[in-house]
Amino acid sequence: MKVLKNIVPLIRLIDSLKYLTEFNREIVRARTAEDPEREREYILKATSTWGQHLVKVYGITLNVEGKENIPDHGPVVFASNHQGYADIPVTCAALDKFQFGYVAKSDLEKVPFYGKWIGYIRSVFIKRDDSRASLRAIAEGIDLIEKGFSLLIFPEGTRSKSSHMGEFKKGSLRLASKPGVPVIPVTINGTYRVFEDYGYIKNGIVVDVIIHPAIETKGMDKAAAGNLTAEIEEIVRGGLLLS
Repeated sequence: MKVLKNIVPLIRLIDSLKYLTEFNREIVRARTAEDPEREREYILKATSTWGQHLVKVYGITLNVEGKENIPDHGPVVFASNHQGYADIPVTCAALDKFQFGYVAKSDLEKVPFYGKWIGYIRSVFIKRDDSRASLRAIAEGIDLIEKGFSLLIFPEGTRSKSSHMGEFKKGSLRLASKPGVPVIPVTINGTYRVFEDYGYIKNGIVVDVIIHPAIETKGMDKAAAGNLTAEIEEIVRGGLLLS
């Protein structure tokens, strides 16, 4: 029964790919021309258009608080809790001020169509059970940030599939502290109800997103950098109590 209930929502998800084709073409052109500013422009157009489309298609009521906390310019690292698959389109819809890619599990790279698209938007794929590969991925992420690209990381490392939040992985925010860019904590609440709660994609879910004030890391001393992950975790966790 759950398989049948997912057929129409999955058709809609596949149909949403048509909103990406034109943007993907322009992203590749900009990358080939070594024009990062134009590349970031089209990545933003791709993510925000796709995210807003899926939010509308699935009837998600998206309440976003704190957009004024996003700086005027990047790069930045967004750090968010991770409740469900819907976190990706929801963050694409909510964080629509400038470009960002994801720090994502390597398994996502193998998903037909979408794996390739996640790569287009300058994401970093990480093998969580391979420490050396994880270090290489973090280094790749730092390189992207130093080139002006922003990233979003889910420091829990996996979906909670509920309103509960797991501990953030120690050292996960070295991604921001090493290049000295701001970290923007983001709290998401409700996305697990879109799919994980029922086992099928359910329409009409209310999702709250809180964008917290940025934490500056430029010039941060070693002790503060070592405590950064715990600091961001506390902020994000506190947001769950407010939403």
